[in-house]
Amino acid sequence: MDQAAPHTVSSLAYDLRVLGIVPGDVLLLHSSYRSLGFVAGGTEAVVRALLDALGPEGTLVVPTHTPDNTDPAGWRHPPVPEAWWPVIREQTPGFDPARTPSRWMGAVAETVRTWPGARRSNHPQVSFAALGAHAADIVEGHRLDDALGEHSPLGAVYRLDGKVLLLGCDHSSNTSLHLAEWRQAAAPRAVTGSAVRLPDGTSRWSTWTDVVTDEDDFHQLGADFEATGATTTGRVGGATARLMRQRALVDFATAWMAANREQ
Repeated sequence: MDQAAPHTVSSLAYDLRVLGIVPGDVLLLHSSYRSLGFVAGGTEAVVRALLDALGPEGTLVVPTHTPDNTDPAGWRHPPVPEAWWPVIREQTPGFDPARTPSRWMGAVAETVRTWPGARRSNHPQVSFAALGAHAADIVEGHRLDDALGEHSPLGAVYRLDGKVLLLGCDHSSNTSLHLAEWRQAAAPRAVTGSAVRLPDGTSRWSTWTDVVTDEDDFHQLGADFEATGATTTGRVGGATARLMRQRALVDFATAWMAANREQ
């Protein structure tokens, strides 16, 4: 059994500062809580450490996506019977930023989502939550038909010259790479849909057209970006952490996709 001392708010905050996080940063976090090892205070301690490192002028951003609020006709892991599709579309409660939990985003992201003062964007599939000085600027105006583009929280983080932290996870979780997809001249598009909440509290299935995501090459793209030396790698708790400027990442990925993907 590992006899190392438990990680704490103060020790994690120290690790984050050594990695390169400074007060006032806008930080987009992707994380695996399990990778940190034992933390005294659990996910609450992790969020407190992040907020301590960022300071009162900083902003913490996390993905709070809801991939189960998508068209069941496209579900593959696992698929559901076609006879279920109309029921799912008609009966799924419309996305509510205050109530709808994220799914597969991790325990730290869920802790941020429910933190006092957290703000959440209104996209029924790929919302983000934010805490701190720029929270409202980041989550407002998240358009249905620009899910991960310029009018999304990713675009806001780019404009604010924010950073990306991969905490115990790899580039397959690096959502900012999707912003580069949205910037491609001939990005493939398709119709998608979700249950949305109407002002009167009722739900309606809505459809729209947007860019089709593709993470298949994110591992290679991430490796090529890291080879430029633009990523700082270190330890936070028991996790391998990668810190990068989002603008450098997205600009590199935009050019990389134009050169390496079939248009």
